[in-house]
Amino acid sequence: MPLLPPIRLTGARVLNDGILHDAPLTLAEGRVADGPAREIDLRGFLLLPGIVDLHGDGFERHLTPRPAAPFDKVRALRSVAAELAANGVTTAWLAQSWSWEGGSRSADATEALLQAVEAMRADLMADIRVQIRLETHVVDEHPRLLAAVKRYGVDYVVFNNHLSEALEMAHHKPLRFAGWAAQQGRSARALLTIVEQAQLWDAQVPQALCELAAGLGAEGVSMGSHGDGDDAVRGFFRSIGAPIAEFPTTVAAARSARKAGEPVLMGAPNVVRGGSQSGNIAAEGLIADGLCDALVSDYYYPALSQAAWTLAENGTLGFGAAWEMISTRPAAILGLTDRGRLEAGQRADLVVMNPDTQSVEATISGGRLAFAQGRAGRQLFSAGAA
Repeated sequence: MPLLPPIRLTGARVLNDGILHDAPLTLAEGRVADGPAREIDLRGFLLLPGIVDLHGDGFERHLTPRPAAPFDKVRALRSVAAELAANGVTTAWLAQSWSWEGGSRSADATEALLQAVEAMRADLMADIRVQIRLETHVVDEHPRLLAAVKRYGVDYVVFNNHLSEALEMAHHKPLRFAGWAAQQGRSARALLTIVEQAQLWDAQVPQALCELAAGLGAEGVSMGSHGDGDDAVRGFFRSIGAPIAEFPTTVAAARSARKAGEPVLMGAPNVVRGGSQSGNIAAEGLIADGLCDALVSDYYYPALSQAAWTLAENGTLGFGAAWEMISTRPAAILGLTDRGRLEAGQRADLVVMNPDTQSVEATISGGRLAFAQGRAGRQLFSAGAA
């Protein structure tokens, strides 16, 4: 898709600095710009910075819609990109697990996804990247991971440890554990053996993570941890240079991050559904207490824009501040200074939102029309913009 010609969007309200302004917005050569351009009347719409999603695993449904039915990754990525655009996402990290689980969360699967994203990058409308969710107890694979990071330019790694959760499930919820194993084509006994073998790395994990984090830091990789349960866990990851706290499971862990000035990420579905589907802390409560900086799609891309409307309707935040939690703030957390705001010189990443239906009617990504529907779509096409 070629760049849009210079266009001047008029009549809409434009979000900047958390406030909706009545002002025109000009786009030219893939950037927010000044100067003459063809005018397009978008009266009644909101123009919002494109969504920056720091963690989403909804892409897994496109790659492996059934546990035993994987599809070609390159072709599946086209479908992922279309879903992102339809939901206003212009920058996205696909949260790919590198785990002792194997299968679609193995080292091989991660490298195959990295290869597919690299091959498709120029054809994808959104800026799609890969976040590696690294299980802490794959110590023997750290050299391979660091090599993959260097080869594919991975810029975001998050550490998580699901061993205790797996052992708890195996011993106290055996039927659920057996179902998990069956999804991987294994018996419960075989999966438990894998978990127990991973646990043998316990004594070596802290030092190994310190060394790996040093190597990742030298490559300029942003790091964080997933599911911190207390101050001690958050403190450890802070000590190795992983300041981003993703989905803390307790208020204490979130407060620890806030006290240290570290960003806290929570799931947008948690906000939309009114709580965590796994029984952890409620994201909206953290937001109300000033303990959450940004929201991510987690497992459901449409929840991002829905969460902004939910926060505004509940009176937790004004709509402008709520939208910044899925655009401006995530961009700043990952150091993306060229997006997240609709100011001259920024990438032309924006969402045309219908406030009456609360639906995305157009998404422009890097100055290219990635998605269009409804009245806004008709305006863009009838004016010859696309």
